[in-house]
Amino acid sequence: MIEASCHCGAVRIKIARTPREITDCNCSICRRLGARWAYYSPNDVTIIAAPQATAAYAWGEKSIAFHHCQTCGCPTHWSGLDEGRHDRMGVNARLFDPVVLKGVAVRKLDGADTWESRITLDE
Repeated sequence: MIEASCHCGAVRIKIARTPREITDCNCSICRRLGARWAYYSPNDVTIIAAPQATAAYAWGEKSIAFHHCQTCGCPTHWSGLDEGRHDRMGVNARLFDPVVLKGVAVRKLDGADTWESRITLDE
């Protein structure tokens, strides 16, 4: 079991397994958030937080919402808003203990321009 949390601990996330890879995207939102995303089925993620502990932001087509802790501001995860369209969600891997990510593949995604990606290893 992997546990992650925002800086203040108001939002904790439990996941059954280490991610196979994480995505480091440079699109307009991800580069501003500074997040690296680990993708999971929503059924495999447990978010432990008080109601209203996170605030959500969605724009454009409003198909996903990016959540952050209302107290410390850390981006915690994104979730799909269109039922049946998203069978995955993103958890901010920067909330994990760095030891958990040692040796995990990092997919560098050019979401700002070409949508091409390359794989590196996290160190």
